[in-house]
Amino acid sequence: MAEQIRNALIAITILRRKQVEARTGLSRSGIYERIAAGTFPAPIKLGNGRAVGWLEHEINDWLFSRIEASR
Repeated sequence: MAEQIRNALIAITILRRKQVEARTGLSRSGIYERIAAGTFPAPIKLGNGRAVGWLEHEINDWLFSRIEASR
């Protein structure tokens, strides 16, 4: 079980805000407006400071949902 958890963690990729902006085409304010509205994945805290990141698979899922919605 511990090995499965460790393997799952290896596959996790954290994207920083600039990477999320580049992938989605959204601005900083656009991202946070959608988070507040509950229509965009919330970031995770990366420490005690203000640093946050997004799980890559959640951003990919959001992008795929936008593609499906537009077809």
